Amino acid sequence: MSTTQQLIRVGHSPDPDDAFMFHALANDKIPTGDYRFTHELVDIETLNHRAKQGELELTAVSLHAYAFLTEHYLLCPCGASMGDQYGPMVVSKTKYGSVQEGIDAVKEQTIAVPGTLTTAFLSLRLCLGKDFDYVVVPFDEILNAVEAGEYQGKKIDAGLIIHEGQLTYSDQQLSLVVDMGKWWYEETGLPLPLGANAIRKNLGEATIQEVNRLLKESIQYGLEHRQEALDYALQYGRDLDRSKADHFVGMYVNDWTLDFGPRGREAVRTLLAKGYEAGVLPQLIEPEFVESSS
Repeated sequence: MSTTQQLIRVGHSPDPDDAFMFHALANDKIPTGDYRFTHELVDIETLNHRAKQGELELTAVSLHAYAFLTEHYLLCPCGASMGDQYGPMVVSKTKYGSVQEGIDAVKEQTIAVPGTLTTAFLSLRLCLGKDFDYVVVPFDEILNAVEAGEYQGKKIDAGLIIHEGQLTYSDQQLSLVVDMGKWWYEETGLPLPLGANAIRKNLGEATIQEVNRLLKESIQYGLEHRQEALDYALQYGRDLDRSKADHFVGMYVNDWTLDFGPRGREAVRTLLAKGYEAGVLPQLIEPEFVESSS
């Protein structure tokens, strides 16, 4: 019997919730049998583009990007980042009198965005209902760009923030314009499906099932050993103290993360359908999930 382990390259974002999810796999906390996992920590927009080439066996992707990846990847039912009445936010130095006033204003402004394949960008296009001026800025530089009013010589009026910026924007005297997760819930009654883990189709059924099982086990381990996993995740919590990091992890690693469930799957279908109806996505995509063999 061969002792050679099959290599599974994993791509995920260098942020606390992904680190928390992958702690058990990254730090040999669970047996992985016939598989050896290596981890590449890269921002989500880079992972989205790499996934177009089918580079990694298992990778975090934006649900927006997934619409362009269905040839190569299935969605894992575990590993979701769901914004249940919260999510990416548009922030500005200007404080508006109402959400609608703010939305109407930023439609005519230049917005710093973390990438055009992010679900944040898709949701903002759906919210604004039109094309708008934007500048792509690395996600961890957006708050500074809004505060400065410019990025590399380009004027910036507002910023679309993801990850821990959702908890820290007020530290830079910025004001919330609209929370995309709240807006989406008011529109659909559903959580906003932001990110997922996708597994390459050509690995074959047996490997897909086993890697999906190990991913779920890693998430479960983190939830059952919260403080230990949080210690590991903290090193990726830019500017977050332990309390804020714990809060952020709780926002995006929870029961939704163990399984999308029927409502989460419906949220993904609705997002992709609305993206198509709005002309943002070129075709109507029916999401494909790894189905349990049991």
